Amino acid sequence: QSQLVESGGGLVQPGGSLRLSCAASGLALDDYAVGWFRQTPGKEREGIACISLSDGSTQYADSVKGRFTMSRTNARNTVYLEMTSLIPDDTAVYTCAADRTPWLRCLTPPYNVWGQGTQVTVSS
Repeated sequence: QSQLVESGGGLVQPGGSLRLSCAASGLALDDYAVGWFRQTPGKEREGIACISLSDGSTQYADSVKGRFTMSRTNARNTVYLEMTSLIPDDTAVYTCAADRTPWLRCLTPPYNVWGQGTQVTVSS
């Protein structure tokens, strides 16, 4: 059974940093497009970072570009989201997702496998 499990969320002050992890089991992430998404109540889910299966590129939403970095380690079958210079608007539930479709642009497509999410709260 394919499963994604996120960890690393928590409470952080504005300007701080967090690293989220997304560990996969039952699937090999290097055969998948992988994305990070976030959502707050009353708002649509936002794709913020992804690694394309088509060309291996890492793509970011404008809202996080320059502050967040997505990476992958195949040995641990895990992807990470390094978040720096956090602001209160980054407060959300962060979820990772994976799909075997080789989209060239990977921030918005309908991913097939989803994790449960981890809460990130940026507040003083």
